[in-house]
Amino acid sequence: MNITTCDFEFEPHTVLPENEVHLWRVDLDSLRESESRWQKILSADESARASRFRFAIDRQRFVVSRGLLRTILGNYLAADPGSLTFSYSSKDKPSLAQPYSETGVCFNLSHSGTVVLLAFTRGRDVGVDVEQVRSDFDVAAIARRFFSRHEQKQLAALAKEKGFEAFFRCWTRKEAYIKATGDGLSLPLHQFDVSIAVGDEDALLATRPDAAESGLWSLREVPAGEGYVAALCVGGRDWKLRDWTSAPA
Repeated sequence: MNITTCDFEFEPHTVLPENEVHLWRVDLDSLRESESRWQKILSADESARASRFRFAIDRQRFVVSRGLLRTILGNYLAADPGSLTFSYSSKDKPSLAQPYSETGVCFNLSHSGTVVLLAFTRGRDVGVDVEQVRSDFDVAAIARRFFSRHEQKQLAALAKEKGFEAFFRCWTRKEAYIKATGDGLSLPLHQFDVSIAVGDEDALLATRPDAAESGLWSLREVPAGEGYVAALCVGGRDWKLRDWTSAPA
């Protein structure tokens, strides 16, 4: 894949094997000047949603994110990106609708600041989350509200200057997991534990009440660029990651 400041290019009809997870990381601001190109392939609902953004930069980033999703999916499916339709679960997790729902292609995306991450699998549930690291909030207070006791203890043991990035490592890992399961915030965030260690590739530590659930998922940190942290959660463990932010080996 080659990304430039004005275009988005990749080899046509990229194959998505069942034993691979493809992760695309894109700088939204490098592509937002070509907003009109992406706008053309959005659905009426997506265009209406874009029009409701108050600030132009937020609208542009949304349009590029959705346009990229459609373009990459169209590439995997050898389909017109503008013709794709989506269905939503009871917890609002999107998936491909007919006639492509039987292909097994699954996806998830997340964007924060200038970065968008898009993850694609075939026949595996997937969740991805990226967050821009900030320091304008009370780490301990938010952790007490959303994190498990084990995670709070991990955070409390760190020096203050390391707490903000560690908080977002924890947050992205929890978000990636609940997005992969499809439960969203209906799954209480204190009901499972994740690691906050840097670079952890086995970050789902415990699930409750079913302890065996943790063995069904792979949860790991993925690179997102300076000032960002991100996590990826995938069903099963027999897969390899392909990073499409640079030319594949």
